[in-house]
Amino acid sequence: MALTASTTEELLVEQRGRIAVLTLNRPERLNAISREMLGELSAKVTEANKDPEIRCIILTGAGRGFCSGLDLIGVGEGNIGGEQASEGNRPPRQLFDLRDAPINVMWNIDTPIICALNGAAAGYGMDVALLCDIRIAADNAKMAAVTAKRNVVPESGGTWLLPRLVGWAKAAELYYRARTVGAQECLELGLVNTIVPAEELMATAMQWAEEIADNAPMAVQTTKRMMRMGLEESYDTAVDHLMVHLGGMFHSEDFKEGVQAFIEKRKPEFTGR
Repeated sequence: MALTASTTEELLVEQRGRIAVLTLNRPERLNAISREMLGELSAKVTEANKDPEIRCIILTGAGRGFCSGLDLIGVGEGNIGGEQASEGNRPPRQLFDLRDAPINVMWNIDTPIICALNGAAAGYGMDVALLCDIRIAADNAKMAAVTAKRNVVPESGGTWLLPRLVGWAKAAELYYRARTVGAQECLELGLVNTIVPAEELMATAMQWAEEIADNAPMAVQTTKRMMRMGLEESYDTAVDHLMVHLGGMFHSEDFKEGVQAFIEKRKPEFTGR
């Protein structure tokens, strides 16, 4: 299988072997999220997650920024990156349904996501970065928790994610003061895994992604799922779920391959079966 082409130039899609690279592509707007980007990002993340040949996703931005957040110009016109809604064509009121939104799709998939943080991540963009499993930051990257300056809230999971990553007090400081933190402080807070020179960002992200792809995909994806579910489970429940998964993995071809490769002192070749 291979990833299908993007339906919009605002999201670039590239498959490099076992790695899917998704690039937010509105550099003239610091990759502010439009309606087209929202839909296509969800679709491509879902497609990559369903493809057994893809073992890791890299998400990055074009130009000098990662993502400046939702397109506030579009929001101000009554839409996200769309036309202004008039009284005659406003959609009927309905309950929120965010099941297909990127923030929920990214949270619920089992394929690991690496954020190659190439510049500023603000608002929605910061939430999207935090939703990735691993964040590799360029030395000029920064995160801007500036929603209070716009009279909005971190509506895309930030208030759930940030306190779990840095603790309540530090999350409160960042949000209430609407602070912007540079790459080094992000590293000290645990918001990013490492910092690299900007020109080495994608090479480093690809190296980490290939290391993930070399491992047994069933083990990696199950570990991610158990970590995610473990945030809401008791210890006993989490251990019980782990043992259920482990029983099936013991009968897999990849388990036999892993053991045989260990005995033969060679690199294992995992197939996902």
